[in-house]
Amino acid sequence: MADSAREGIVQNDQKTLAIVPEIKFGLVTAELLEKIASVTRKYDIPIVKITSAQRIALVGIKPEDIDHVWQDLGMEVGYAVGEAIHYIQSCPGTEVCRLGQKDSLGLAGRIDEAIKDLPIPAKTKIGISGCPLSCGEGIIRDIGLFGKKATGWTISIGGNSGINARFGDTLATELDDDAAVDAVVRLLKYYKENAKPKERLYRFVPRIGIENIKEALGF
Repeated sequence: MADSAREGIVQNDQKTLAIVPEIKFGLVTAELLEKIASVTRKYDIPIVKITSAQRIALVGIKPEDIDHVWQDLGMEVGYAVGEAIHYIQSCPGTEVCRLGQKDSLGLAGRIDEAIKDLPIPAKTKIGISGCPLSCGEGIIRDIGLFGKKATGWTISIGGNSGINARFGDTLATELDDDAAVDAVVRLLKYYKENAKPKERLYRFVPRIGIENIKEALGF
């Protein structure tokens, strides 16, 4: 039985699998929803679940159907296991939200493009918010950003929402878009160079020390 992002994640019944196709920043189209609905009916998939990563999980797939499901979907894998960027979560930002102060969706796209080829030492989640209300939940993500119209982006690192819950520490403030993207790239490179095997950022940050990280990255 498989247990990987593409081959499928084993479910409690030890007979069926779940997959999570990539849906960037929670944005979907009518065509995408129709495709998912069609595949769900064709392969009699019993559960379709919205995830905390703003994606759609297909749960209860028969092992022999996995390859056919991916082929019919024609979508990339949304990583739910392993050492990778598991997701970039974003609020609507200035695109639609009346409270939005910064373009969180636009920044999410830029960060996604900038880090897509970087090696990642452990599961990493990113949350981006277009105002201090932080609906993108960045303060409890490995890397979090929130924006203010007047002063720019604040970056926090080392947050976690699991059993070992932790608020992230502030890495930098008052960054413009270019500086925010650059900071995330440099942070991930530093993280890769100094992390223990599979060490999540919520463990890495207190071990290294936020002031040492800031000094190493020039903040």
